[in-house]
Amino acid sequence: MYSDDDAAALYDVLNPWALCDDFYLSHVMAAEAVLDVGCGTGMMLHRARQEGHTGRLCGVDPDTASLRRARVREDVEWIEDRAEGMDFEAEFDLAFMASNAFQVFVSEAELRESLTAIRAALREGGSFVFGTRAPSARGWERWRPENATEVVDHRGRALRVEHRVEEVTAGTVTFTETIATREGEVLRVDRSTLRFLNADEIDAQLAATGFTVAERYGDWHRGPLTPASHNIVTVARAV
Repeated sequence: MYSDDDAAALYDVLNPWALCDDFYLSHVMAAEAVLDVGCGTGMMLHRARQEGHTGRLCGVDPDTASLRRARVREDVEWIEDRAEGMDFEAEFDLAFMASNAFQVFVSEAELRESLTAIRAALREGGSFVFGTRAPSARGWERWRPENATEVVDHRGRALRVEHRVEEVTAGTVTFTETIATREGEVLRVDRSTLRFLNADEIDAQLAATGFTVAERYGDWHRGPLTPASHNIVTVARAV
């Protein structure tokens, strides 16, 4: 009842430009060749072109509907693929994953294969920038129906978007997102699982796939990572 194209458009409504996007954009604008892994609807690379980026911009995402929205700009490369399926070889100065997309790598094999492909895409000394929710903050405890978001979508429909956690296991959280009318008619239910890694676990994965951590922050203001931080923001280098 609520199509993939509708869901992709709603994502942009629910996720307007924010401080985290300024952080990523600062890295994008400083790099000549940029790879956006999990580019979604292409907001970041669209903005980079608008801000005057003249180098190579490439976005990769497995979601067809999101890429349809991204492809309104033809001066960016758009590739439909998963991270582990990429076959670039030393072509980029920067790779990044925005919107906590790093957490979609749930299995050990998927995470290692994806990081290996990202490392292969980077030139030596290139940067891999990403953020993830800190497991110590237990952010999923706020993913409850009573914390639902009410929004008007791209077609003018008044909607309610709510989340409900189904299972919390060792390092992963499975939850549903329900899109409904404000009157309660359910239009769509999607189920997702995210992986929550702490900084030490992230560092071990990076070291095993050819990276070293160059910078680490606990927020998008570049503040230090502390036990109270809600985010783990990482700038890694390809070695």
